Amino acid sequence: MNKEGNNKRGGASGANPSRPNSNKPTRGKAERSAAKPPMPKRSQKPKKAAPAAEKASDKPVKKANQAPKRIKEKDEIRLNKYIANSGACSRRDADIYIQSGNVKVNNIVVTEMGYLVKPGDVVNFDGATITPEKKEYILLNKPKNFTTSLDEGQEFRNVLELVKGSTTAKIAPIGRMDKNTTGLLLFTNDTDMIRKFGLPNQKSSKIYQVSLDKNLKFEDLEKIAGGVTLDGHRLYVGEITYIDDQPKTEIGLNLRTANVKVVRAIFENFDYNVLKIDRVSFAGLTKKNLPRGNWRYLTEQEIINLKNM
Repeated sequence: MNKEGNNKRGGASGANPSRPNSNKPTRGKAERSAAKPPMPKRSQKPKKAAPAAEKASDKPVKKANQAPKRIKEKDEIRLNKYIANSGACSRRDADIYIQSGNVKVNNIVVTEMGYLVKPGDVVNFDGATITPEKKEYILLNKPKNFTTSLDEGQEFRNVLELVKGSTTAKIAPIGRMDKNTTGLLLFTNDTDMIRKFGLPNQKSSKIYQVSLDKNLKFEDLEKIAGGVTLDGHRLYVGEITYIDDQPKTEIGLNLRTANVKVVRAIFENFDYNVLKIDRVSFAGLTKKNLPRGNWRYLTEQEIINLKNM
């Protein structure tokens, strides 16, 4: 047998140089990809902005219950202010009534915020026709034995008797005073102002002269000056001093509150009995040229000052 011829013939064990050996392990995908040169990166051109789905309108969007914009004419007044001026409620409460559909103008229900009332319009508020009143501001130097309480059958007379001839408007005092408290008491039919000065965080100062049953100890004075906690609430004290040329039972106290009960509670908290309280200043107003039991109208400048506080 010719071995050479057998070797030249392609057999199972022979190697064919033109074909890969099937027994040779195949390279993996990661290896093949690593062998190839990296593809050049495409140029990063700026993308064109996508066209807006809808062009924004230049016109302002009208909100619900918003009155159409127009120039306010002479003698026109916003509906909520008209209601507040009538003494029915404050402007904030008037907005609630308007939104609830409880206000009519010329027998038509109005729910628009900012609706303007013209002279001659008839406004019906919660079933009753109302008319605006002129705002009145009256300062009284209150004497003893008059109270702000409106309880029937009360023993002492009401402070409204002292300002009875001042106006026909329905006025009310700002804050309360008992029979033994004297001094400045402000009356008005401005419900916004009554509410404003009734807030506990109102920042205008009120100055009181307090008469105690015994001398105020200096250490107690310092404690009060640092602030007092009453019923879990921290009370800011602007200033507390002994009154010059007076016994140490006479104390000057500067507070923000118009509630005279708080003044009494401060000293009772330190085991002092309060014999008398006299409010000598209220939000910058004083008793100058105003004898006890008398009243006067506020000046225009005083009214502006109170509204800006």
